Amino acid sequence: MRAVLVVNPQATATTPAGRDVLAHALASQVKLEVVETDYRGHALAAAAQAALDGADLVVAHGGDGTVNEVVNGLLTAGPSAATPMLGVVPGGSANVFARALGLPRHPVEATHVLLRALEEGRTRRVGLGRVDSDGGHRWFTFNAGMGWDADVVADVDRKRGKRTSPALYARVAVARYARPRHRRPDLTVHVDGEEPIEGLRLAFVSNTDPWTYLGARPIHLNPGCAFESGLGLFALRTLRPQTVLRHFRQAMSATGRQRGKHLVRRDDVARITVSAPEPVRLQCDGDLIGERTRVEFTSVPNALVVAV
Repeated sequence: MRAVLVVNPQATATTPAGRDVLAHALASQVKLEVVETDYRGHALAAAAQAALDGADLVVAHGGDGTVNEVVNGLLTAGPSAATPMLGVVPGGSANVFARALGLPRHPVEATHVLLRALEEGRTRRVGLGRVDSDGGHRWFTFNAGMGWDADVVADVDRKRGKRTSPALYARVAVARYARPRHRRPDLTVHVDGEEPIEGLRLAFVSNTDPWTYLGARPIHLNPGCAFESGLGLFALRTLRPQTVLRHFRQAMSATGRQRGKHLVRRDDVARITVSAPEPVRLQCDGDLIGERTRVEFTSVPNALVVAV
């Protein structure tokens, strides 16, 4: 088996020693090439090249941004039987995709799980989300959003001198809510088979649940959402403090059950389109994509094989 290990040395929990342990362990089972990323988009390019070269496995060692780039590189030509298998060894602060797969948070423990999966031929097919807009398309593994969350991602990106952490995201989210840089967006959501839903202030689209984590605490927006189902939609008609606090408490609860008169929520949806009269920021898996006025989110079942 030919494999490529893509490592982001800048990820929060990635260390040279951990990288060496992982590379040594993988090299005992596969013919291994190691790529260390040094610029945004490098992991995407490395994974795309690995797919072109006929690699059997590409392992992403880093945070959710690294995983997202690797996934997008693997699927440059779209899902097919020739797409290399994905392996994930978490090395970031949140590691939402890895945790949704049930992988350990510690890189060494996750490495052992990956090695056993390769030995035993254990794999899992997962569905992904795809974003289509004027700027092309982008795959996402666990969530995408337009509005407040994308503004938070943009602000965190500007603080690249700091190590990302749940605490940093929480502080930025509160600051951006209290002092929005722009007028609250005016979003319209189109769900197949329904009339357009207008006047929304934010829209989150999930490919699995939890939507994200605050440290060890899962944040639930669409508890019924999974890699084997369609997309989940969570949208709010207002961002008044009482509404935001109500749904935050519900998201932090054990069940994650969401209810409220200003809430628009759907599960297992094949396609969701979000439009706005003015450009609104868009994020995928915590990576800022840019500003868009119309975005289509599509569920793509069985898009990727993951070694778990």
